[in-house]
Amino acid sequence: MGQGLGIKKCDFKVTMNNNNHHTEEISTERLIVRRGQPFTITVCFSAPIHNYLRQLKRILLIVQTGSHPSKADGTQTEFPISSLGDQKQWSAALEEQDPCFWTISVNTPANAPIGQYALLLHASKSDHLLGNFTLLFNPWCQDDEVFLANEAQRQEYILNQDGVIYWGTENAVLAQPWDFSQFEEDIVDICFTLLDVGERHQDKDHTQRKNPVYICRTVAAMLNCDEFRGILTECGTRQYFNGTPPSKWLGSGPILRQWIASHCKPVRYGQCWVFAAVMCSVLRCLGIPTRVVTGFTWAHNTNSSLSVDEYYDEDGTLLTQDKNARVWTFHVWNECWMARADLLPEYSGWQALDATCQEKSKGPSFCGPAPVQAIKEGDTEADYDVCYFFAAINAKCQVWIQKTDHTLKPALGSTKYTGNNISTKSVDSERCEDITHNYKYPEGSFQEKVVLDKAYTKIKKLEATSSSSKTQFSFIPTALEEPVNLFIHLQLRNSMLRGQDVPLSIEVFNHSGGEKATHLLVGAQSLHYNGAPVTQLWKEEFHFTLRSNEANNLQVFVPYSQYREELGQDHLLRLTAILKDEDSYIYFAQEEIIICDPPLTIEFPENMVQYQPSTAKIGLLNPLTEPLEKCVIVVAGRGLIYRQRKYKLGSVQPKSIQQLQIPFTPTQDGPRRLTAHLTCLQIQNLKTYKTTNIATA
Repeated sequence: MGQGLGIKKCDFKVTMNNNNHHTEEISTERLIVRRGQPFTITVCFSAPIHNYLRQLKRILLIVQTGSHPSKADGTQTEFPISSLGDQKQWSAALEEQDPCFWTISVNTPANAPIGQYALLLHASKSDHLLGNFTLLFNPWCQDDEVFLANEAQRQEYILNQDGVIYWGTENAVLAQPWDFSQFEEDIVDICFTLLDVGERHQDKDHTQRKNPVYICRTVAAMLNCDEFRGILTECGTRQYFNGTPPSKWLGSGPILRQWIASHCKPVRYGQCWVFAAVMCSVLRCLGIPTRVVTGFTWAHNTNSSLSVDEYYDEDGTLLTQDKNARVWTFHVWNECWMARADLLPEYSGWQALDATCQEKSKGPSFCGPAPVQAIKEGDTEADYDVCYFFAAINAKCQVWIQKTDHTLKPALGSTKYTGNNISTKSVDSERCEDITHNYKYPEGSFQEKVVLDKAYTKIKKLEATSSSSKTQFSFIPTALEEPVNLFIHLQLRNSMLRGQDVPLSIEVFNHSGGEKATHLLVGAQSLHYNGAPVTQLWKEEFHFTLRSNEANNLQVFVPYSQYREELGQDHLLRLTAILKDEDSYIYFAQEEIIICDPPLTIEFPENMVQYQPSTAKIGLLNPLTEPLEKCVIVVAGRGLIYRQRKYKLGSVQPKSIQQLQIPFTPTQDGPRRLTAHLTCLQIQNLKTYKTTNIATA
């Protein structure tokens, strides 16, 4: 090198630097640092340095990233080694020197593009590769756009690999475990491959990787897009041929590894919670604080309309409307924390990001990042896609009855509202936190009225100025108000254990001035979580006459035998009641119930120590009157078990408990979670989890 100046080795001080940069869980072998924060290296020269003083005056460090590094676009930078570094830009400060080595502090700017970097030493006309390092976003750095001031939140939204995703109904919120795996060593390389592939197919380049909004949109486009080797294939309500059903995934690691191993072919299959979970893994890995959010009663594919219609036949059967908007029982998306330099200051903070495909009149099929504050305030013109989120959680749903001649008649008393419960995992706890107040003002409040009026005003303006019937925001008036003479109310439990009959209480009240002859039809239908019907399971009819101001209370049961075979993968039943009076008015009521699987329990010994063998017990109770057949349990737990293990249980007899012993040797200390997933002929999605503390050896 030069005229004899040589470098013996360069010590990247990986253990110290990675610990300082909160990346020690990713790797102890390679340098992974966060931008806006210095790291230290030691360069060992092959001969005493004072022999080459003339050359050292011209010594520089060079950093470069991307396939075609360039000074012009900021993907290559040269900077001198001086006595003082500059924290605002690429710089190097000499911390310690010896005849044969230099210890150098290298500073990265807080707005540097993230990526895989090469670090070179330039002397005279020669470059010497010192090594490679990975640069991530830095939520610990005040100058980084993803800076998050609260340390407990940084621990949760960047460093926590054990997630909980909520599903079920707004009145029966259920939790399922998810392993984000963002710090398993191969995941960081897969994340950058994902960016490379996405940029190639979206005609983008490395220079924009400094911007967290750009990263979020690039990753979202890659999550669910078959056109250019997206990560996952979405499968709505059909069978999962030649792939893994979404309910069987336990974490993001196997999905990302399968995608990379198959040369970037989409992995089969995903649904909204899988897209959101993998998105969370990728963004946390890259350094953007991210969480998974579930909204119950979500209006999907509205194309920004604030009105959604549901159609039933006269028997109370929900009719399939594949191409139309429909109300989902729940939907899962992400929130990412960042400053929005492209918007007003009040729009910084949590941003909603949804990778699930939307039917949109223009633009990409994903939505966001949309400032959550803008959604709450009804500022629907803010970037990106605020209007879609606003409509999804503020839409009204009107029920229509399709008569035998295919004419439609509005059902009275049937309007339902979306966005009633929005939840996420709380910080440093497995408790469910209600964050609906971040998205909406209290129902019926003055602030809610102001926001909705603002949105309606924008709708009318857009419709008035648009020559096309397809506006960004559209509003279809719901059914005309009609006199409501009868009242119908359904009451049932929020959830039931599989194997039990479902009790249903129906109250019909006549508050008209005269006697009413009525016809009541009560039905039960299995449902997918996205609002698509599975099949009609049961119905029962009643005829009775009500005097003025008289009520009739009915108690009925949906037998287990009726829903046993065709419950559907999401375990949802929709119970409906259609009431017709002698004046041909139709009244409608509906409720949903979730059917829960039998309990699966995990027990740990009281005291467990790192590297010492131990045993966990998994117990399965079969409450049914028939055996659970071909039972298989898959267990996983980072730091407890390597990857996943599969155990075949065979059959579990009716009304009996079967236990399974799981031997393991903890390799990591601290809080560790064990997850178990049972499948059998009768059950496909039974998961449980338990966290225990492992003492340090």
